[in-house]
Amino acid sequence: MGKIVAGMTMSLDGFVKGQDGNFAVLYPAFDELLKTDLMQETFATTGSVVMGRTSYEMCQGDFTDYEFQVPLFILTHSVPTVVARGENDKLSFHFVTDGVESLIRQAKVAAGDKDVTVVGGANTIQQCLKNGLIDELQIDIMPVLLGGGLRLFENLEKAEIKLEKVKVFDLPGGGTEIRFRVLK
Repeated sequence: MGKIVAGMTMSLDGFVKGQDGNFAVLYPAFDELLKTDLMQETFATTGSVVMGRTSYEMCQGDFTDYEFQVPLFILTHSVPTVVARGENDKLSFHFVTDGVESLIRQAKVAAGDKDVTVVGGANTIQQCLKNGLIDELQIDIMPVLLGGGLRLFENLEKAEIKLEKVKVFDLPGGGTEIRFRVLK
């Protein structure tokens, strides 16, 4: 059985979006990153993807060229009336309205022996962490200070989460990925 892996890119001061909502500065070499062995391994070991509604909407209704060609599970309060383009024999959309535990349970079934990859947003990752649903945390830290915005690790009050560093990688664009095992 695969792992539940959550990953996100943040600034050195812990923000995943700037004060103006912009996050492009965190991905200076995104196309180059997609071609790395690190990302190719992630694509190969992922059996399903979990994301929040905001992350889903960031694709502006078009998943035709989405990197992960697996079932996508979207945590939302309501199912959209129009579903994004891009569904095919590998990529499908599943909107989950009954909470994060159900979201992960459904994604695990779809992933089979492969990993469930939680790609964001911050709120979805926070909910998964608070509920003990993450096995591995992959944090990409970019060498930029945003000074404000949306923090990845907000709203974890009273949730002491212990981590064990597993691996560290250099990333295109000067960033560093740190992988942590979530200790349970």
